[in-house]
Amino acid sequence: MNARVARIITRLNVGGPSIQAINLSRDLVPFGYDTCLVHGSLGPAEGSMTTLMPLGTVGAEFVAPLIRPISPANDLRAFWRIYQALRRVRPDIVHTHMAKAGALGRLAAVVYNWTRGSSRRARLVHTYHGHVFEGYFGSPSTRVFLAVERWLANRSDALIAISPQVRHDLIDTYHISDDRHVRLIPLGFDLTPLLAINDSDRRQARTALDIPDGTRVVTTVGRLTAIKQHSLFLDAAAQIARGAAPVVFLIVGDGELRGALEAHARDRGLAEAVRFLGWRGDLATIYGATDVFMLTSRNEGTPVALIEAMASGVASVSTDVGGVRDVITSDAAGARVPFGDPAALAMAVERYLADPSHRSSTGRVARAAVAEAFDSRRLVSDIRGLYERLLQDAD
Repeated sequence: MNARVARIITRLNVGGPSIQAINLSRDLVPFGYDTCLVHGSLGPAEGSMTTLMPLGTVGAEFVAPLIRPISPANDLRAFWRIYQALRRVRPDIVHTHMAKAGALGRLAAVVYNWTRGSSRRARLVHTYHGHVFEGYFGSPSTRVFLAVERWLANRSDALIAISPQVRHDLIDTYHISDDRHVRLIPLGFDLTPLLAINDSDRRQARTALDIPDGTRVVTTVGRLTAIKQHSLFLDAAAQIARGAAPVVFLIVGDGELRGALEAHARDRGLAEAVRFLGWRGDLATIYGATDVFMLTSRNEGTPVALIEAMASGVASVSTDVGGVRDVITSDAAGARVPFGDPAALAMAVERYLADPSHRSSTGRVARAAVAEAFDSRRLVSDIRGLYERLLQDAD
């Protein structure tokens, strides 16, 4: 099968959508899919995925006006730039990722198809990496987004949900589309380096990060933005730090809230216990040094950092939101607690810290669970199958 794909993503910031967009663009090449990866501008203090995961030989087009915040002038310019890119690439498939790119990219693709005359139209696919209907915007904005998403869904050939929870939300909660058009295709990653972490690697990782002997490490990884609720991480950390054993808290990532979170850590008396490490390219070292991983998000699609931690054999505690229960599928694989309860988070973490055997057995179960469920080869196979069916239907 030889086909051209225009893959459009809002920005290549550090996170699951960028990893998937880059990996799919590269890994589908041997199967005859030539991809142009169209991407927009990073936000303030966002790490670039093109630095941590270079694009290699994948064709790419940078659209500077394509930004995450709503900006009518920039959005109009981005729409026109994307439309022009589609005219040049002449794709058989337009596959969009993330909310802004999903809206502007599919709108540009609709107009592109209208102007194609009798030529075969491009097939439209959008992946929902979570959604923006809860936790990101206020109610009036949410209602507008719902209306736009329903209109676009009716003009898309396939909608992809990355978890059962996201699929349920799209169909049953927000009525974006029906079960005939929403396909469940979980994320997939090359987890090999994390699955290979062993006890020797863990000792070396703690040395590399200057973690003293006898000190426990609790880590979180993610953008320093409101949806990730790092303040909740710090509130739980303040309770954990009251225990007898010394604990170091690692916050890996960056974003617009870093200054406020550093001040919050000082206010909670955690200035010496919390390390803000920024974006790191050595995640195997971070997870290798970690005793317990803690995720405190208000909303998640499929949390990539949680999958990475579990693949590393790390016992994990998370707020029970969005697609988290599709990753921590049982008590044996990790702990889920209600959102907004720092005491519950602290108690769950403390149980792991106090019981090395329980911590180790949970890590083993977690590693086996995500290794099977989130394999990159399965993702490529699923997307290939979808593309082939769409192109066959177009013939």
